[in-house]
Amino acid sequence: MGSKSIKSLLVAVFSLIIIFFSYVSYAQDKGAEVTPPQEKFDPGKEIMTHIQDAYQFHFFTLGNFHASIHLPVILYSPQKGFSVFSSSRFGEEGEEAYNGYKLENGSIVSVEPGVDVYDFSLTKNVVQMLIALTILVFLMVGIAKKYKKGQGITTAPTGWQNAIEPIITFVRDDVAKANLGKRYKKYMPYLLTIFFFILINSIFGLLPGSANVTGNIAFTAVMGVISFFVILFSSNKHYWGHIVNPPVPWGIKPILIPVEILGVFTKPFALIVRLFANMVAGHIIILSFISLIFIFGGMNKIAGWSFSPISILFTVFIYLIEILISFIQAFIFTNLTAIFIGQAFEGSDHDVDHHADPVIV
Repeated sequence: MGSKSIKSLLVAVFSLIIIFFSYVSYAQDKGAEVTPPQEKFDPGKEIMTHIQDAYQFHFFTLGNFHASIHLPVILYSPQKGFSVFSSSRFGEEGEEAYNGYKLENGSIVSVEPGVDVYDFSLTKNVVQMLIALTILVFLMVGIAKKYKKGQGITTAPTGWQNAIEPIITFVRDDVAKANLGKRYKKYMPYLLTIFFFILINSIFGLLPGSANVTGNIAFTAVMGVISFFVILFSSNKHYWGHIVNPPVPWGIKPILIPVEILGVFTKPFALIVRLFANMVAGHIIILSFISLIFIFGGMNKIAGWSFSPISILFTVFIYLIEILISFIQAFIFTNLTAIFIGQAFEGSDHDVDHHADPVIV
């Protein structure tokens, strides 16, 4: 019954849209005055603008008013020295040049030939990441002070302790202990750091006008490289022995050894691409549903207004899913890191005396 109702609603909506489009075509055939062509809405350009890094936080535009927060531009040129100014000097759309520099495809370049530019600007990704890190540190330090006073140990936890403690317990029991065994305490600070750092940046990225930090390949690459070095420093001779001399017949070794060596680098690569692709995809889907309003509105105003409730409904639905995905992606990155670390030293755990009394962790 429910599916039939939904199908009937969709049929009715699209029927109205077709009627409206037919009316427009008929009116134009009658010789009505044609309004001057306006600049068409480019959904691809708008979507890429919103998910890429920028030199300002742009929230909305009403007519000629732009609600934006312009960030400082810090440039160094061996020929001209340092230049520090506000990104507003480039104009709201970045179409103006200032002090010999201009914006081109989202990057600052020199308008003068032979002038090199090194960009040290505080872009919205950098600023938002610093804000998120500051809030995270402030929150965690406050919770730690409560535990030092005995609150949450001798008494029931209060405030943010109630929200953070179950997450820490989950990471400890289902991620660290499950994959690292008795060595979990050594890696708990790192695992908790990457979990909460990814989570808080992903949540901030869902705020209107904010930056998609976790959907930036530079951010995920740094996180992946750090995990890569943690995995390497956790490895032992048993781990490398299986890579350079795998326990397989000699005829297969020439094939398997390059695969095993390649696997050392594909692990951090998987961490980098997985987080980047999932966070970018979610933002693109949300922006695509919003863009449908303007696409239909460009064809016909009535069609745009008619489709708006449907587009907003799907946008809110995907938005709520993105909140869940923020937690899931933080968990997956942390869990895979723990798995790869566990694989790096698993040989030393297998060499123990299995007849000894088991160690309860």
